[in-house]
Amino acid sequence: VAKPQRSIQTNVEFYTALLLEAAGFPKEAFSNVFAAGRVAGWIAHAREQQATGRLIRPQSRYVGPVPDLVA
Repeated sequence: VAKPQRSIQTNVEFYTALLLEAAGFPKEAFSNVFAAGRVAGWIAHAREQQATGRLIRPQSRYVGPVPDLVA
């Protein structure tokens, strides 16, 4: 169903997908490549949380519209 009033913003994965497609990667591999690019950050966060003994929490609060609840 088309939603003309909805504005979709592109993110870095959009441009990464273009590069991966141009490089000949199969579309089925895109999610794995995106995840592989984040593994270093995930590991760094996990190590920091282990070292400090506390979870990393956001330093800001969401102030946008309240999202619709999903049933």
